[in-house]
Amino acid sequence: MAKASTSRLLFSLSLVVLLLLVETTAPHGQADAIDCGASCSYRCSNSGRPKMCLRACGTCCQRCGCVPPGTSGNEDVVVCPCYANMTTHDGKHKCP
Repeated sequence: MAKASTSRLLFSLSLVVLLLLVETTAPHGQADAIDCGASCSYRCSNSGRPKMCLRACGTCCQRCGCVPPGTSGNEDVVVCPCYANMTTHDGKHKCP
């Protein structure tokens, strides 16, 4: 009986170690990676201050990992709430 329980324990521990190795070595976020440059170029295409818009959009995109559809001013909270809700120190919208 002791041999069977030891075998089960070793099998269980091996399985746990294997699952931990797979979890820690699997790449995260690569499938959902966004091209911030292209997304922000379109987002800022109608902006009156395109360089400032691109800089702010790029920062927001890097932090949030998403950019709402449409051009500057179109805040789609459902698609990218992080982007839509980010504010400056003055409480103004940071992301164009």
